[in-house]
Amino acid sequence: MSNRSKVLVVDDQKNMRTTTALMLRAAGYDVAEAEDGTAAIQRVGAETFDVILTDLRMGPPDGMEVLRAAAEAAPTTQVIVMTAYGTIDSAVEAIRRGAYDYLSKPFQEAEFLVRIAKAAEKRRLLGQMTLLTGEFRERYGLEHIVGRSAALRDLLERVVRVAHSDATVLITGESGTGKELIARALHAGSRRSDKPFVPVNCAAITETLLESELFGHAKGSFTGATRARRGLFEEASGGTLFIDEIGETAPGFQARLLRALQEGEIRRVGESTAIQVDVRVIAATNQDLRRAIAEKRFREDLFYRLNVVPLRLPPLRERKEDVPLLAGHFLERYNRRAGDRKALTPEALERLMAHDWPGNVRELENMIEQAAALSTAPEIRAADIHLEGPHGARQGGGAEPSLTLAEVVDAAERRAIEVAVARADGDLGRVARELGVSPTTLWRKMKRLGIPSRGGESPGGHP
Repeated sequence: MSNRSKVLVVDDQKNMRTTTALMLRAAGYDVAEAEDGTAAIQRVGAETFDVILTDLRMGPPDGMEVLRAAAEAAPTTQVIVMTAYGTIDSAVEAIRRGAYDYLSKPFQEAEFLVRIAKAAEKRRLLGQMTLLTGEFRERYGLEHIVGRSAALRDLLERVVRVAHSDATVLITGESGTGKELIARALHAGSRRSDKPFVPVNCAAITETLLESELFGHAKGSFTGATRARRGLFEEASGGTLFIDEIGETAPGFQARLLRALQEGEIRRVGESTAIQVDVRVIAATNQDLRRAIAEKRFREDLFYRLNVVPLRLPPLRERKEDVPLLAGHFLERYNRRAGDRKALTPEALERLMAHDWPGNVRELENMIEQAAALSTAPEIRAADIHLEGPHGARQGGGAEPSLTLAEVVDAAERRAIEVAVARADGDLGRVARELGVSPTTLWRKMKRLGIPSRGGESPGGHP
């Protein structure tokens, strides 16, 4: 019986509290009781509950205070508030502050138990999510998935739900939001976790080479093909193929990819024999594919084949409450590596919170590393946080200049690359690995953004 959901009933009316607790115990729940808000907050601080059922009108402290204490102590605990007739506005406000649901008194037993069961199920799924990220954190780099925001919790709950299936997933989100991390989490939680996870970045490879890279080629099929070669579909057989930047591909490649997904087979370039492959495909893009379809740049049939399960990664500006957690996480990692003990002042955190982060988590990470490296004091102050616009223009406390999305993304990428180049002392191979891009992609971005490399070298030996 130790695995039963644990429920805390909070009500200052003894008869109501006792009756509610009896119903829950009869339904098989492990039930604790608190006679007022003070007792409830004490218990929440000392014990872990799956569901908290609290009356709103108590106090002080009232049900809102119990809700706040529960959110701070255990963010995955689900809180249901009870309210008497005529106080629905208070219940709606509680939902806005993070409550899972509300019940109006008096309530029917059947409806009451259904609501409790749904809350307990959500808590169970969130518990699985926590177990997943904890168990696979180091092995799959999931330590970068940091935050408590509702947007992030909702995303990870969907990841847990879909990970066990073989459904094709399309991950969308702006640059720097962590699409590959989510793809790795899906693989790690799947039945294919002991098989290969094979990533490919379509933006870093030309269309001709991309076909050869994914499907393989026969000897002599094109100039330079001195021997037959297996493609990434075959390398990933039994596992997961992560196709990043799918929106950058050309229609000819899209047609071949669609056939591979529909038929479960591929043909190497220069061969007519079909090869069966067992691969789960996860695709990702930072583009609006529906707009690309309207502009005839992306095949509609391929979109629907990929978009079986859509996962949208929220940009950092939509989960500002995660900024302090992420900043602390990145600073702690810097301190470990540098043997330092630097800390962020409240003013520095306020400045970080006020920024829109067009480069998202990647931009925040590089900003923290830059501030920590350049700060000479034990504390990182607001003045150490240098938020710049395109072409190095400083952003002050006043109105920000009107910029296109491409300009702010270019500025974020330029700053991230420059900081990484300085940190790696000009080792561009290390820079490419650190930023999670291929040497070719790094070289192209540096050339486009006008970033000089130390010593005149380019990554991967490119001119």
